[in-house]
Amino acid sequence: MGDVSLLVWSLTILGVVLIFVIDFFTVTRTPHVVGIGEAARWSIFYIALAVAFGIGVLYFNGGQAGTEFFAAYLVEKSLSVDNLFVFAIILAQFAVPSELQQRVLLVGIAMALVMRAIFIAIGAAALSAFAFTFVIFGALLIWTGIQLARHHNEDPEPSDNFLVKQVRKRYPFTDAYHGTAMFIREKGKRIATPMLLVIIAIGSTDLLFALDSIPATFGVTQSAYLVFTANAFALFGLRALYFLIKGLLDRLIYLSLGLAAILVFIGVKLILTWAHETWPAVPKIPTMLSLVVIAVILTIATVASLIKSRQDPTLTAHAGSVRKHDPEDD
Repeated sequence: MGDVSLLVWSLTILGVVLIFVIDFFTVTRTPHVVGIGEAARWSIFYIALAVAFGIGVLYFNGGQAGTEFFAAYLVEKSLSVDNLFVFAIILAQFAVPSELQQRVLLVGIAMALVMRAIFIAIGAAALSAFAFTFVIFGALLIWTGIQLARHHNEDPEPSDNFLVKQVRKRYPFTDAYHGTAMFIREKGKRIATPMLLVIIAIGSTDLLFALDSIPATFGVTQSAYLVFTANAFALFGLRALYFLIKGLLDRLIYLSLGLAAILVFIGVKLILTWAHETWPAVPKIPTMLSLVVIAVILTIATVASLIKSRQDPTLTAHAGSVRKHDPEDD
């Protein structure tokens, strides 16, 4: 996809902000427990929105751009499910009341999109200026994929997060939540609520996820516009997807291994892309083949997980990613 005009960028960013504003004021303004029906309706809406946008890209910019968008969206959507594991752990460990979970997720998603927009701008500039950035991104993804496979049976400890520890030292905390407030006044003193820790844990986790999700998306398209929109559409539906499949998360035993395979595959693809530009005789992996491989890996991981969990109901899936590993634990 060629250069995107400033007008298109402006309208796209305006649309993204508008969707978040509507989400905030119509869905999460009044805290409530989300049912399966509500979650399903919003999930279908956001997936349909992404598909409609992809069809628009296909129509106005051709088959290559359309394929790249859908491949990028599939990569981000699959990696976002890994986010859900960590979100579930954070919400459980900090005992977030059910009626407040929507607001926490929406704030976390908004923070994730801002951070990823920054990384996308940096990544696009680096790829444009230094072709060897493809190799750096590729090596990062291969390393992350291998580490994810090695730690697939482990869960992170959000309360051990470095920033969470520092904030605990700095502020006095209440034991109870006070709605969505992060600070309250008690006897004239400013006191933090557990909501502050939850938001910090979610935000720092989002930052770590961006470090490999953005290079992974650049692995299927070098268009910063498509990378941004794929991220945005994947994140839009994350809140609803959480409530829709949170009961299923524990059964996705092999998802981390599947995501590890996808990261390694895209890492190899990035390195081959650089090698092809340097030595044309080296083949590169077509985007359509990438789309098929990613879809097949996700399907195998999901089906195998459901079969295994049915055979042995005692097995439980884990987040298992080195991205959530705290160096202080070493």
